[in-house]
Amino acid sequence: MYRLDLPWLLLLLPLPLLVWWLLPARRETSASIRLPFFAEVAHAAGVQPSEGSVVTRRSWQQTIAEGTAWCLFVLALARPQFVEPPIEKQEPQRDILVALDLSQSMETKDFRAPDGTARARVGAVRSVVSDFVTKRTGDRIGLIAFGDAPYPLAPFTMDHALVETMISGLLPGLAGPRTSLGDSLGLAIRMFDKTTVPEKVMIVLTDGNDTASKMPPLKAAEIAKDKKIVIHTVGIGDPSATGEEKLDTTTLQKISSETGGRYFFGGDQSELAAIYDVLDQITPEDQKELSWRPRIELFHWPLAAAIVVLAGWYGFEGLVGLIRRRRIAV
Repeated sequence: MYRLDLPWLLLLLPLPLLVWWLLPARRETSASIRLPFFAEVAHAAGVQPSEGSVVTRRSWQQTIAEGTAWCLFVLALARPQFVEPPIEKQEPQRDILVALDLSQSMETKDFRAPDGTARARVGAVRSVVSDFVTKRTGDRIGLIAFGDAPYPLAPFTMDHALVETMISGLLPGLAGPRTSLGDSLGLAIRMFDKTTVPEKVMIVLTDGNDTASKMPPLKAAEIAKDKKIVIHTVGIGDPSATGEEKLDTTTLQKISSETGGRYFFGGDQSELAAIYDVLDQITPEDQKELSWRPRIELFHWPLAAAIVVLAGWYGFEGLVGLIRRRRIAV
């Protein structure tokens, strides 16, 4: 639709009439010629002389041209616009960062699939996490893989197909044989520092204990808590194992409780899928709807029309005056 951005400026339309009514007319004294026989000259010319000033008057054509130009100029000042239909956009209010352990132990084939066959831990993780990402249509998703060190594989993005592609290509040992849980939390904190969303959630999945971090996991959890980052931890693997393959459930539980998250243990693929279903429920989609209507400025059209009207009128007046002067000279 068409609208005026500053409609109150239309009150300026009667301004020329107010000036004409309220302000006194401009007076100008001009030199005159004294003729001792002026009466005889006037009588011979058939003119009846009168006393007083000479008031020049506008022609009706000039009044119409200048009045039209003034109305167009005021209309331009009021900023006519064409307002287009509203455009709506949904803005995510939550960033979810998925951190996956890709140490060499993820190659262990002790995860029972729904059909009863044993499969590698990484295969079950790829399947379950991809399904989780597919469900989070309204959130930005980021991806970290960690082993000897953490590596950001995908920044926070709404391009979930990209994240799923990255997950499908994950291989055990890709990031090294060891586990750097604390450093992965530190990398996550730096990634969240660059976001402005009100909710920040991290989901960490690991099958071992921290053996390669420079930053202690619990210290990283304290920093994450101060920055209002909720960390959910998911443990898979064997808690009764020894060495690097032992699942450190105590540390994972402390990390989640410190940041307001929850700890889960997945013993097989079905349990792992159920865990991510729970995570999907406790982090419901939260989006902010933005709406705006694009505006196209149209003030230049009445402004150009006012200029054309004035230029046409004064050009015509000048041409008529020039023709008259030539006729008098002839």
